[in-house]
Amino acid sequence: MYKYILAIMLTFLSLSAKEVKEDIQVPYIPYEIKMGENFDAVQTHCLTCHSFGYIINQGPQSKEFWAGKVKKMIVAFKAPMTKEDSALVTDYLFKHYGNGKLK
Repeated sequence: MYKYILAIMLTFLSLSAKEVKEDIQVPYIPYEIKMGENFDAVQTHCLTCHSFGYIINQGPQSKEFWAGKVKKMIVAFKAPMTKEDSALVTDYLFKHYGNGKLK
């Protein structure tokens, strides 16, 4: 019974929403992308799913951290990446966004 009442309330609530008549400006956030060796692998395997900001917002990290992130994308999110590709992506991320530490 409560499910029906909730469904009816949600239906009427959405009908009462007001339409926005003005233009909405989405802020542009420029991310500094460091071009370099293996960037094409990052572009192919990373940027198809998320923005470059996701990478930059991780902050400078160790090679082990970046390898773990790449592995998570493959295992948890089923990123279609070979071992060779994952090594290229990890190397790029560590070289350009690493902290110089392996662990």
